[in-house]
Amino acid sequence: MSFLHDLKIAARSLSRVRALWFTVALTLALGIGANAAIFSVVRAVLLRPLANRDEDRLLYVRQSAPGIGETNATFSVPEIRDIGSNLKTIQELGTFSEIDFTVVGLGTPREIPAGVVDGHYFEVMGLRPILGRLLGPSDDGPNAPGAIVLTYHFWRTSLKSDPSVLGKQVRLESATGARSATVIGVLEPSVPYPVATEIIANVVTSPHHLSATMVTGREHRMTEVFARLAPGATVDAAKAELHTVYGAMMAAHPEVYKPEDHYQIDVTRMHDQINSRANTILWVLFAASGLLFVIASSNVANLVLARTVRRESELAVRMALGASTQTIRRSLLAEGLVLCGSGAVAAILLAIPMVNVLGRYASRFSVRANDLTLDFSLVWFGIALALIAAVFLAYIPRLPSPNGTQGGLSARSVRAVGGSSSRRLRIFAVTQITASFLLLAGACVLMKTLFVLEQTRPPFDSANVLAVNLPVMSYGKTPEQVTEFYRDVERRVAALPGVEHVSSSFVAPWRDDRGLNIAFTFAAQGARRNDGQDFRAKFRSVSPGFFGTFGVPIVNGRDFNDGDKEGSERVVIISQSLANLLYPGQNPLNRKLWWTDGVMKFIGISTEPRRIIAVVPDFDDENIIPAPAMTVYQPIQQEGWNGRLFVRAHQDAYSLVPAISRTIHEMSADQPVEKASTLGDVRAEVLTPDKLNAIVFGGFAAVALLISVVGVAGVLAFSVSSRTREFGIRMALGAQRRNILANVLVEGLVMAVVGVGVGVVLGFGLAEVASKYVAEIRQPGALAFIASAFTILAAAVIAAAVPAARAANVNAVEALRAE
Repeated sequence: MSFLHDLKIAARSLSRVRALWFTVALTLALGIGANAAIFSVVRAVLLRPLANRDEDRLLYVRQSAPGIGETNATFSVPEIRDIGSNLKTIQELGTFSEIDFTVVGLGTPREIPAGVVDGHYFEVMGLRPILGRLLGPSDDGPNAPGAIVLTYHFWRTSLKSDPSVLGKQVRLESATGARSATVIGVLEPSVPYPVATEIIANVVTSPHHLSATMVTGREHRMTEVFARLAPGATVDAAKAELHTVYGAMMAAHPEVYKPEDHYQIDVTRMHDQINSRANTILWVLFAASGLLFVIASSNVANLVLARTVRRESELAVRMALGASTQTIRRSLLAEGLVLCGSGAVAAILLAIPMVNVLGRYASRFSVRANDLTLDFSLVWFGIALALIAAVFLAYIPRLPSPNGTQGGLSARSVRAVGGSSSRRLRIFAVTQITASFLLLAGACVLMKTLFVLEQTRPPFDSANVLAVNLPVMSYGKTPEQVTEFYRDVERRVAALPGVEHVSSSFVAPWRDDRGLNIAFTFAAQGARRNDGQDFRAKFRSVSPGFFGTFGVPIVNGRDFNDGDKEGSERVVIISQSLANLLYPGQNPLNRKLWWTDGVMKFIGISTEPRRIIAVVPDFDDENIIPAPAMTVYQPIQQEGWNGRLFVRAHQDAYSLVPAISRTIHEMSADQPVEKASTLGDVRAEVLTPDKLNAIVFGGFAAVALLISVVGVAGVLAFSVSSRTREFGIRMALGAQRRNILANVLVEGLVMAVVGVGVGVVLGFGLAEVASKYVAEIRQPGALAFIASAFTILAAAVIAAAVPAARAANVNAVEALRAE
């Protein structure tokens, strides 16, 4: 008889137990599909080589100053000049400065993320053009013509891959001025780092980069540094050399690199730096999918082995009728192949949509996750594992002895085999419960974090306040005209029906990362720190009415007004926490403070004393969970930058967007009006990664729990089948049905308790080991373990309910007659 015939018989046999077939196939599909999808993401994001030439020689250089909270600081031009001279292990340095340009000449004017680079950048990065050419040394210098390179993504999506874009003249607007430039090339597809840039320009396109403050300001840091290892050099050798050079630079400028700031330099491979944000979350997710695969495999083994044990009598009859051991094994192998093969096919169907979902999830942490497809190499590996499982399920179960046919036909043979098999099934079930508990505990930690974030209310109104990006357009305007433009915008928008308050600043809460973390050192009249150092505070420039727009009251003093402008007395407003720090138990009004940070002279902020005119409640616009806000506010008409408009509406803020856009475009047709959204929606967008974490891990945990419930129910169902005679005798001797019911329920609870106990020990142990290598890993709290344990125990009771009810309904007479 051919094996194909065995497969047909196997399919016919399994069709009579469709529930088993469906459960096994779905369980395998979830286990294999999830692993294939996760590995596709891990391989594409963490393991796939970069497009950059000789990426193993490409380095990212960074400095930090833990003493002032700078974990990854950029470099200044003098610093780059000092560390880049006469290096032996570094072949070349390339520099990149993040900047936002408003581009006029490539469709509708809009603000886009961009980069300003030197002529060595593309050579260091090892990138090539797919159209035109890239920037080179000839594009350096103040007399070079403006030139830009388009990134492949921007060229393909925004310009529809138009080859005629080469040679186009565009105008680039930035906060420091406007410059013209020519499109000279399109970059090959590559990972945009450190930001998702859309165009890359030469230095001459940014007036600020040509200024003396940029060229000579040692503390004016806004440039990333990349390096290429010299042939034969190692990363360790490059680190050692840079440490030596950096140490000499710090010694030469002790007024800048203060010992208490702990300035230091480090070097890492570019590949590792790009993956730094995604590294932890994806490997944890990969471990979660591995646990799910263990649960799925254990459950399949449980279900199939339990069915094989229940078929002892059938197999004994077949052997008594002349079937050989080889024939029986072959039929079991055929059934295993049908079960596992159908699960593998279903896994492919599940993995394709799963990789799309997980790709969108991972794109929150790495741009390398965009446009992912299923990696079939792991699918084939999963199919191979399924085939191995089929062989395992066919050849591991013990068959009835051909010399003991009578025993095999008796119910005692079922019980004899049932003892060892039952132990194996219980081990599999406990394994499932342990793995499920670990996943549930992890999901509970994430859900608790999300719940805290969601329930925390911001210290200002976020529901009806609309934040609108209005990037500075300075072409043909003086600085005074730019300031007047924004004041005019505020006046005209404030006159629109439905508008309650209007104000402006240079950053939007939660959204503008670069601006929100700006902090400078300052000194204050009559205030001293114990260590003798200057104070440090966040800097904000705001227009009059800013606090009224956000519903923040003035605690003491007055708000800014139109009289607080250039040429008048310099004034500031400070936050309550800062007032308490500077003047505990005293009135801070009319005291003077002045900026002492060396960077101030490079960014156009005066170090003259300024009078404190008011105190406002802490306005933490950076963190979702508000922290004490050490903030100094200056009137934007005196100093600072603009670019963000805030509109408080009486009712629906979004209904005002068309009127606001129309009003502003009537004033300036080229002025972009972008990213209009309520601060409530901005906050929700910031919370998206936390929501995705909770949903993804919660999904894994839910699937694992469901599989475990099926596994526990299967083990108990097998136990009830093998103990039918025992239950019959006990009931014949007077046992109550509730006692039988309780006995089976306790059996399920014992497995759950053992699984939870093992899970608790493993959970603490794994978290402790992982925390030594990954800083982001924290010990789960007691609440996570308690909630997970309760869920597992409740699920075990539910899983045991049906088999327990079946045991309690055993008819004693029929059970004994069957023997």
